[in-house]
Amino acid sequence: MRRPTPPRIYDPKGGRPPEHGGESVFADRTTWGAEQVVTITDTRLYGKATAQAWDRLHPRLTRRAAWLNHEGPLPVIEGTVIRLVVETLPSGGVNKPVWLWWSGTGATPGDADRCWQSFLRRFDVEHTFRLFKQTLGWTKPRLRSPEAADRWTSLTIAAYAQLRLARPLATDLRRPWEKPAPPNKRTPARVRRGFRNLRVKTGSPAGAPKPSRPGPAGRRVRRTAVRPLVMTWAESSQRVRHTDAPPITRSVRNHVELDKRQARKRASNALQNTIKCRPACRSPVRLAAGKAPISVLSHEHQEEALHSGQPSGAPDRRLVCMRVHVEEP
Repeated sequence: MRRPTPPRIYDPKGGRPPEHGGESVFADRTTWGAEQVVTITDTRLYGKATAQAWDRLHPRLTRRAAWLNHEGPLPVIEGTVIRLVVETLPSGGVNKPVWLWWSGTGATPGDADRCWQSFLRRFDVEHTFRLFKQTLGWTKPRLRSPEAADRWTSLTIAAYAQLRLARPLATDLRRPWEKPAPPNKRTPARVRRGFRNLRVKTGSPAGAPKPSRPGPAGRRVRRTAVRPLVMTWAESSQRVRHTDAPPITRSVRNHVELDKRQARKRASNALQNTIKCRPACRSPVRLAAGKAPISVLSHEHQEEALHSGQPSGAPDRRLVCMRVHVEEP
């Protein structure tokens, strides 16, 4: 850190006036100089806390990484440097001094104490925001308006307040690696695990339930609804058996379908074999592979087809099957 710029003094040798004052090194006590504020505070966890403040110290800016849009030379930003030393730490570690920098100048003893106390509370603030985001889902919804975001933030804060108030009521459901903690030391995340068990302890804002049976003056007239006539499968099968025609059951249908399939299979096998006519046809006919079957009719059946009104080019398949027989190879 650098001290304020010293007043300009005439130098007969000339030269540019200095932009920064003397250097203050944190590791070298001889460069600190006299502090402007010193406070001593008794704390519960850290014992005596001693704070020292030096006014109008500024860092020396050497790069323009954060000042790309700034025109002219880099500015000089003065502030207050605070050194905090405590007697003991709750963890038992080494109590090294803590150096803080505040952008304000002319700090009073109250300002110095408020700065280091706010720094110690930063852990609570960071863990609170972490709880809001990861546990309570503060950033989960994709809201489209600032008003909806404000309402959701208010609901999240209300849920956090409920967890704080329920610490003495909730059961401590801790992890295997967590140590037991008294009710006033439980974190909101641990209270949230046992928050579901508070339902049996808390009351309900609803009124007492009313009896289900109505009084004598409010009895309802119950009417029996007319049920439509529905016939079951057993009743329908009994009615069909009273008729002359026998009932068609599922087994009968299966036999009919099986007979049809077997008949088609026998016909296809017969067309692939050699077909030989009775002596009335005179000559045998062999089916060629890939061609349609040829119908064979004798002269007597051709005349019968003419008298029945059917053309000779489209004979009756039933008559053809009656006049031919298959010769097994």
